[in-house]
Amino acid sequence: MVQATVRMVMPADKMDEALPILQSIAGRTRLELGCIDCSVLRDAEDAQVIILKEIWRSEDAMLRHLGSEEYRNVLLVMEMCSEQPVVRFDTITGSTGVETIEAARSTKKDGE
Repeated sequence: MVQATVRMVMPADKMDEALPILQSIAGRTRLELGCIDCSVLRDAEDAQVIILKEIWRSEDAMLRHLGSEEYRNVLLVMEMCSEQPVVRFDTITGSTGVETIEAARSTKKDGE
């Protein structure tokens, strides 16, 4: 799996333009082959920050997306930013769920 994250600092006067574009892109991206999830998030501590987060089943699926016309629209939104966007691609080798929390909590109780 690959997680792609783009952190964008958007000027206040561009936020109403950028958000709907990114939300529309996210909706279509979720339908792409190989996409596990795509979300547009706002930072609770900084109202000017938008985060686009995508999770892909494979690097090939992500690279197809990055080369698409749809991703060109992401690049156009990135050009609206007031600061250089922070772009990250992280490879995920495994994933767990609530069972990890349960195991940690159970270990803590045993060791108290």
